[in-house]
Amino acid sequence: MVVQHNMTAMNSNRQLGITSSSQAKVTEKLSSGYKINRAADDAAGLTISEKMRSQIRGLTQASTNAQDGVSCVQTAEGALS
Repeated sequence: MVVQHNMTAMNSNRQLGITSSSQAKVTEKLSSGYKINRAADDAAGLTISEKMRSQIRGLTQASTNAQDGVSCVQTAEGALS
């Protein structure tokens, strides 16, 4: 019995796997619209981005709270007059 192998086919299959993986990563980046999709893309950039997002959420909530306060004062003013 003779064991045969096809090294060319094995190399082609390996390269196809590498290319498919690379294509999947690029497609994910394109479809999400984000420069950074996970920490492996840019760890420092992701940290900065997440800090900025949390700051934006905090400022948005502060703005909502201020608007609620204005509404409360207007309601109280209406009750007094």
